[in-house]
Parts: sequence; C-alpha cells; structure tokens
Amino acid sequence: MTSLQDLFSLQGRCALVTGGSSGLGAEMATALANAGARVLLVARRPDALEKVKARIERDGGVAETIAADISTDDGLAQVVSRARALGQHVDILINAAGINPRKPALELTREEWDATLHLNLSVPFFLARELVEPMMEAGWGRIINIGSLQSVRAFPDSAPYGASKGGVVQLTRAMAEAWSARGVCCNAIAPGLFPTELTQALYKNSEAVAQMATKTCCGRNGELSDAWGLAVFLASPASAFITGQTIYLDGGLTAK
Repeated sequence: MTSLQDLFSLQGRCALVTGGSSGLGAEMATALANAGARVLLVARRPDALEKVKARIERDGGVAETIAADISTDDGLAQVVSRARALGQHVDILINAAGINPRKPALELTREEWDATLHLNLSVPFFLARELVEPMMEAGWGRIINIGSLQSVRAFPDSAPYGASKGGVVQLTRAMAEAWSARGVCCNAIAPGLFPTELTQALYKNSEAVAQMATKTCCGRNGELSDAWGLAVFLASPASAFITGQTIYLDGGLTAK
C-alpha cells in the first residue's frame, strides 16, 4: 500500500520550470526540489537563475540552469536539447514564463499582442509537445500550466494577457484529452495577486493592493510560499486522478 509520504514525494523525478528565475516560477521550482525532484531552471537571465539554484542547493536540493529565450525557436530547441543532454527525461513540466505589456487596448501594437500570445500560450504547447512523448512512454508525467484571474475576468490594460490566460485554461483541457490516457496529468494553477515581476507596477499602488485583498475570502493577497503546496500536489502521485482542471490559488477571490 502506498504511504501518504510516497504520495507527495518527488524523489527520482526531474522537473523543468520555465520562468524559473523569479516569482512564482522560482517558488514552485524550490518547492519541487524540496520534495525531492531534480529541477531544471529555465529563463533568460543567467545571474538570476544562479541565485535560485544556490537557494535550492542551500536547502539540500538539486538544480541545473538553462539560460535561453524560449520565445524563439532556437531558444526552445536549446532548452529541449540541454534537458535531454542531462540524461534524465523530464517527468514534470511547469510553464511559468509569461509577459504582460499592460497598455490600453487602443495603444497596443500588433507586435505586443503577438509576443504575449506567443509566450503565454503557444510556447507552453510546443514545449510540452517536445517533452511529452517520454512521459507517455513511461506512463507517468505532469504538466502544470499557469493561468490567471484573467482567465475568467477582465482587468484594465491587459487585453492580450487576458486572452492568453483564457486560452491556457482550454489548452490545459486539450492537453489532458490528448495525453492523460497515457498517464500524463495536465492541470493549471491560476494565481490571484502575488508580488512578482509581472505585478511590480501594481504593488507600487498600495491602495490598489489593499483593495484587492478585501476582495478575497481570506482577507489578504498571496505570499509566494502559498504556491508551494499546490505545486507539489499537482506534480506528485497524489494528483493521479486530477487532470484538465484549473485550480484558483486566489484566497477565494473568484468565490465572491
């Protein structure tokens, strides 16, 4: 009989986390490493990646860094090639990289729209497609996409971001339909307000941040450590019968 400890253990697993140099990506990578996974941190900035790696290693975890721009075909190919060269196939993929140009809809350029939809929606699909076959061959895998409150609600000055995050919810369902019969569970985490690089501009407005807290059932906004439990759960054997779902990590904001 499987023990409760085994259900949440990631010993022997390999996790690749995009956007792993900061914010929720770095936090979820750290959580997975603490649960026993070997973590491959992917982002553009080598120095920031090394800081997250050092943090993980201080806690006794194992991490490697892959500095690449996954918004380009060459960068995506570089990540896949490097991951394979490390000699252990990826069991867990967290697609945490993303951008939000934050401009009024009438001021957005076509380039900004395309770049946002590409990185937030297209890249998670194409990266997952590159990595999923070994998961299916092994009969076990986990893909975790990152949605948003904007998956279901409209926010000012965020049209392409909201469109991309709405798409992530449906993409997650499509991934589950395509791959879960062969053991690959595909789910999404939709965070509420957390202090990350994408929300830096908002956090400069203390009144707006406080107002967001009042909209939650918990009466506060998210802390980065709030992502640990859900990330480990969705990456672990404990979530074996959960797929195609988007779970809102928002303190109950979408419940009100």
